[in-house]
Amino acid sequence: MKAKELREMTEVELNQKLKELKSELFNLRFQHAINQLDNPMRMKDVKRDIARIKTILHASERKDSAQA
Repeated sequence: MKAKELREMTEVELNQKLKELKSELFNLRFQHAINQLDNPMRMKDVKRDIARIKTILHASERKDSAQA
């Protein structure tokens, strides 16, 4: 996912997407452990997407606290 797409999402949608990505990462790690992972680069992509979402959520929290 691109950061621009993520910024257009609401906080609830971002939290839901974060939950889905964490679940996917868990499954990918499990597949990697038993040597059944088809695309090891997918783990890297999922980790980056998680980081992007966390960054956007943190930025919005800081923006909200600065306005208050």
